[in-house]
Amino acid sequence: MRQSGDPQDLAWRCPNCGSGLVSLDPDTQSCPAEGFTYRREQGIWRFLTPPRAAYYDRFSSDYLTVRKAEGRGSCDPEYYRALPFRDLSRNFTREWHIRAKSYEAFVGEVLAKRESTGRRLEVLDLGAGNCWFSNRIATLGHVPTAVDLLDDVEDGLGAHGHYETSFRVVQAEFDRLPFADGQFDLVVFNGALHYSTNYEATLGAAMRQMRPDGFLVVMDSPIYSDSDSGVQMLRERARLFQRKYGLASDSLPSRGFLTCAQLERLACVLGLHWQFIKPRYGWSWALRPVWARLLQRREPAIFLLIIGTR
Repeated sequence: MRQSGDPQDLAWRCPNCGSGLVSLDPDTQSCPAEGFTYRREQGIWRFLTPPRAAYYDRFSSDYLTVRKAEGRGSCDPEYYRALPFRDLSRNFTREWHIRAKSYEAFVGEVLAKRESTGRRLEVLDLGAGNCWFSNRIATLGHVPTAVDLLDDVEDGLGAHGHYETSFRVVQAEFDRLPFADGQFDLVVFNGALHYSTNYEATLGAAMRQMRPDGFLVVMDSPIYSDSDSGVQMLRERARLFQRKYGLASDSLPSRGFLTCAQLERLACVLGLHWQFIKPRYGWSWALRPVWARLLQRREPAIFLLIIGTR
């Protein structure tokens, strides 16, 4: 049986030109067409070319500055192993409560239905962050691949070393994924799709990773019925970041939110059928729209578990 974390059980391709890669040794892949070499260092496959890594330098620096100022991450392995069900730092208890409910809905509504096949599932975790989701998937006996841009040891892919499970860890871009097509049963945007600049391109790249009967899942991205509410949210966030941290919140462009109309259009363009599941976040969360109307505030975001099939 294949073992989680073994790089040889995936077919790789160059994220720059799309050519198939050649394995030079267990920790090195080479592109014969362009001569790029990609290595696994500190357990992380590095699939950013030097120009792309330089492009993300400012974003990575600003993002980690803000996250550390907020009190994200920990040096205690137990902090990571408890996620998403317990936030041992107690800094973001409400946020992790939402993530936990989304994860429970994913396990019950998506994973359980695929587990009926009786085989280990290949799961692509896009926007893996500190790899909590991949750890949970590995604990359930499946084969996750964690993908993100950031490799920080406390708040990025480097945190994979805190877990007792083993899984692939890959530094790469959503739109330039280093995998040959059609290898994953589930492709999951884990609180991450709203970081895309082009939803059609990003979802199209993700769909190419899916097996013919695979599922595409979007979790924990903010959704609005009115795009004006999403634009207002982004402006509020920009003012907050500038006031608290002296940094722009948009050093890397992104769409920042989804709308119902966008999802309908994407389904038509990409040939997707969406299923929407509303996790049970609790009464206080459910009453947020009511309070917003009473106080004449903008529409609050909703978070749905969105399942896409061809």
